[in-house]
Amino acid sequence: MSNDNITMEDLLASEEDSFKALSTGDTIEGNIVSINKNGIWLDLGQYGGGLVVGPEIKDKATIAALKIGDKITASVIETEFEDGNALLSLRKASKEKTWTALVKMADSKEVIVAKPLDANKGGLLMEVEGIRGFLPVSQLSTKNYPRVSDKDEIQIRLSSLIGKPIEVIVLDANEKENKLIFSEKEAKKTEMSEVINKFAIGDKVKGTVTGIVDFGVFINVNGVEGLVHISEIAWDKVDDPSRVTKMGDEVEALIIGIEKDRFSLSLKRLTEDPWAKTAKQFKIGENIEGEITRITPFGAFARIHDNIEALVHISELSEKHIKDPGEVVEVAKKYTFVILNIDQENHKIALSLKSAKKETEEKPKKESKPIDKKEPKEAKAEKKTEKKKSTKEEK
Repeated sequence: MSNDNITMEDLLASEEDSFKALSTGDTIEGNIVSINKNGIWLDLGQYGGGLVVGPEIKDKATIAALKIGDKITASVIETEFEDGNALLSLRKASKEKTWTALVKMADSKEVIVAKPLDANKGGLLMEVEGIRGFLPVSQLSTKNYPRVSDKDEIQIRLSSLIGKPIEVIVLDANEKENKLIFSEKEAKKTEMSEVINKFAIGDKVKGTVTGIVDFGVFINVNGVEGLVHISEIAWDKVDDPSRVTKMGDEVEALIIGIEKDRFSLSLKRLTEDPWAKTAKQFKIGENIEGEITRITPFGAFARIHDNIEALVHISELSEKHIKDPGEVVEVAKKYTFVILNIDQENHKIALSLKSAKKETEEKPKKESKPIDKKEPKEAKAEKKTEKKKSTKEEK
């Protein structure tokens, strides 16, 4: 717009925009003109002067770092306090700036260092530049995650982290809701991914037992968490993982699965499978004796070796249709079966009772031979005498 076209209204509007009255909550910059026991005096330019009083100063360290002439940012508490000066807050302005910075951190996933102030069963209370936030247990790294079932023990372990610097990222920052959530796990994500990418399924790894729970054992492998499910601890059934291993044990395991941030491990697969070893001696189609150990609605289980039980499906118990397996077999009794199938991978053997019975019934028919009837000794002697007489008469 050229100067020739500027109207009086434009000049008035421009003047009005350049000089707006202060409002409570505004953030403003000013130069320090005085620091004394009453507070910090600021020159706010066209807005006059402002005073930051003792209770509104962030802390003693802030005052010690300030000097005459410094430009600082403050928030307006009251527009007119003393002699027309504004009452200002460094603390509030600093808090707003910190929230703005935290929101940016959440977007950029910047890694920062924070120290826990307190702990409860749900996680850690953290603070960044005077603003408090929370680090949930679920967002702790493998190193610091309390792998225990007892809630009191969880809090004890979390309390041991108070005051220790932890690398975290801001997971969520919302000033309106006063919500600030941190994550250590996400801060270590890149680091963990680099470690995970060095391994493949089938690799043997060494690690330290960091947690024992009802469903398995947790192992730290180069900073990455690995879980040995209770079914992968030993070939024999394990009821209590703590009886097999203990915290701090150095163990060797096999990687059987890789997820985004953890390994699935197995201890038992590094040893020979006794079930498979025994099952090698069996062949499909051969007869085998077994003792019924239990009866279920869908069939019966028979022990055919010390450590092997096989299933006789209800359809393989009898040629006739039956509703209850107990009609055909009894627990603790032994029967002869035919091996129908051997599943090495899933540790399953299928048997048939009806096939074994059928073989037994058909066997005599297949192997039957003409019966050689032996004559009594007396009859043989008489025949022999008669034969001799007949010979003499012919002569």
